[in-house]
Amino acid sequence: MARKGLTFSPKQLRVLTWWMDPSWDALICDGAVRSGKTFSMGLAFFLWAQARFDGRQFGLCGKTISSVRRNLLAELSPFLRSLGMDLRERRGEHLVTVRFGGHENRFLLFGGRDESSAALIQGSTLAGVLLDETALMPRSFVEQAIARCSVPGSRLWFNCNPEGPQHWFYQEWVRKAREHRALRLHFTMDDNPALSERVRERYRRNYSGAFYRRFVLGEWTAAQGRIYDFYDTERDPEPLPPPGPYEAWRVSADYGTVNPASFGLWGLRDGIWYRTAEYYYDSRQQGAQKTDAEYADDLERLTAGRKIQRVIVDPSAASFLEVLRRRGFPVARASNQVRDGIRVTADLLRQRRIVLCGTCADCLREMAQYRWDPRGDGDAPLKREDHAMDDLRYFAMDLAGEETDAFAVLAVERWKGDEGL
Repeated sequence: MARKGLTFSPKQLRVLTWWMDPSWDALICDGAVRSGKTFSMGLAFFLWAQARFDGRQFGLCGKTISSVRRNLLAELSPFLRSLGMDLRERRGEHLVTVRFGGHENRFLLFGGRDESSAALIQGSTLAGVLLDETALMPRSFVEQAIARCSVPGSRLWFNCNPEGPQHWFYQEWVRKAREHRALRLHFTMDDNPALSERVRERYRRNYSGAFYRRFVLGEWTAAQGRIYDFYDTERDPEPLPPPGPYEAWRVSADYGTVNPASFGLWGLRDGIWYRTAEYYYDSRQQGAQKTDAEYADDLERLTAGRKIQRVIVDPSAASFLEVLRRRGFPVARASNQVRDGIRVTADLLRQRRIVLCGTCADCLREMAQYRWDPRGDGDAPLKREDHAMDDLRYFAMDLAGEETDAFAVLAVERWKGDEGL
């Protein structure tokens, strides 16, 4: 079953064989990033399905269908073919048909992005389901997927990185694994023999605080303290790049009337997006609110005749989006997934893909005091002095969605007359 250069750790081997034990109805693999749980689970899922069933349907679920293809199928498909499996994908139908050992089965791809996603899987009859990134999916979608597995002998396969200790999946499934007849296997980076010590050290170096404890140590832990605790607002801001042309310009905008409005101006040079300037208006401090048209005037002054690729705007600001469109600005609705956005922003700052310049005093001021809310499960930021942080997050999610489709999908505003696009 092995190919040249591929070895499995004891925990990965347990994943590959757990389904042979009739004691278990489900498998839960949780823990650190890059710990080898996704590949071993995906391989075991296909081997189990083809060994035990013929002519059945199965579900492959991720945060998005694109993430299913990227995280599961991209690496797994060549290896499955090397074992002799015949895989045929109909991308338009989100379907993979597999023939192996005289059996043929269908694998349906589903994305559990939000609460509405549960309707996509409703009505399917499945012999088993694999949920990758389970903790990032809404509970309604996960429970609907579970309910679809009504075929005798069906089993549930869960894979995820940890979130906060109050997360519903941790409380209802991880802590109660045996009640569900679920085998729980907790992974660390040491369980992935393909990961070099140098790569392990890089991950240890790149994370801190709650993200370190979750993604490197694999703990279900509450987030506490500063959100961007790795970023020193005195040490890390950079001066503006030397005079010269920029390759592109964009703006991120958090809109507010009673609350402050914050706009960030971003310029691309040599693969790095610099926040070169910003606009910040607090109506409470100034004693007067501004209209959409006045904010649009301010944005025109901020951009100062530059050719703007797009303005990424707070998705709730429908009237402001319309005013900008009429002014000739290309606009896009921002992704407002807060926790994902914070993760993406932290990664891009660490990688120096986005850089904050010392000219952006309000953004740096907010970053210094941007903290997790200690109430609840501690997985949400305190909602105060966070307007530049919101527009920063909008920009990071837009960039991530454009480049990797990993956490966000760019939603360009579609106006009347654009329906045919």
